Amino acid sequence: MEQKILLVIEGRHADHPAFAPSLRRKNFEVFLASNGSQALARLLKDISPDAIIINAASLRTSGKRICQSLREKSRQTPIILIVDKDVVVEKADADVLLHLPFTIQKLVNRVRRLLPGDGKNCIQAGPILLDVEQRTVRSLGKQIRLTPRLVALLQVLLQHRGAVVERKALFSKVWETNYTDDTRTLDVHISWLRQAIEVDPNKPRFLKTVRGVGYRLDV
Repeated sequence: MEQKILLVIEGRHADHPAFAPSLRRKNFEVFLASNGSQALARLLKDISPDAIIINAASLRTSGKRICQSLREKSRQTPIILIVDKDVVVEKADADVLLHLPFTIQKLVNRVRRLLPGDGKNCIQAGPILLDVEQRTVRSLGKQIRLTPRLVALLQVLLQHRGAVVERKALFSKVWETNYTDDTRTLDVHISWLRQAIEVDPNKPRFLKTVRGVGYRLDV
């Protein structure tokens, strides 16, 4: 597997585990920051990590403010937030929240789920990145796992981005059928897809309805 770059933010306290050394042994290229300000400076100046890990437990904080500041500067990069077992974090900007204790292998597994593949099975347009093999979509700082049907639907829309795809043609391609008299199922899947890629599914920025015709993906 291609080596992936991680930005790890953690302090050095004997009563909390440090994950950076173990991640390096797992063949990740790790850039270490001792606090949020240092991480933000590195993010802006010299690195573009595949994922960010905030070991908030080692910093003796909830990590919420660090998440917010990093998310403002890097909306596409997945963030894993690690907190103590009794810490409650509401509305954090992290993609994954892990409570101690857990094994290094669990952390590695969660990291790898957030990372795109080798690029051979990925389609990107603007802020939307679809990993066909892993069946995940990353958009505006969040990553969602999709059903095979939703992957096929988004794949067609990405391949025809900027153009209107007629409802019957879209249904025929995704469901692989010539029966296109009832496309209500398509509408339901479009709604689910908007939940995955939009900030506000009720006011879609990307996936637009062209009334009486079909759908268009604007990115």
